[in-house]
Amino acid sequence: MSDTIYLTKEGYNKLKVELDDLKNNVRHQVLEKIAEARAHGDLSENAEYEAARDEQAKVEGRIGNLERMLSSARILDEKDIKTDKVYILTTVVLKDLDKDKKLEYKLVSSEEADIEQGKISVKSPIGRALLGKSIGDVVDIVVPKGELCYEILKIKV
Repeated sequence: MSDTIYLTKEGYNKLKVELDDLKNNVRHQVLEKIAEARAHGDLSENAEYEAARDEQAKVEGRIGNLERMLSSARILDEKDIKTDKVYILTTVVLKDLDKDKKLEYKLVSSEEADIEQGKISVKSPIGRALLGKSIGDVVDIVVPKGELCYEILKIKV
């Protein structure tokens, strides 16, 4: 049995679109590459054939992963998320106590994490440390580059 994966509706739809594209387009393109490479003759020394088979394995692996994720996904609605503590889908405004600088992160599942959009995984060191904390809490976080010290200023959806 697999673990539940928490996703926003947007994140679920994005993964579903990727799965549909892999199954309906990419899979067929890879099969065409295999057929074309097979037509070139001796398969034991056919680099095109080997590359196409490797691509097929990657595509099929990703399809399997997406199907498992989507089958165990639970779609979260932001209107049901509380802001008394830090939970998945909350946005946290932090003050970096070492640099006297404000930061803002939205905690999401690993599948939706995108640091450029300010979305961090609840499984990341920062995400794990913030979960369950409240406004005013000071959190010390050990990350690969050292230690961070944040104060939670605001929690919102």
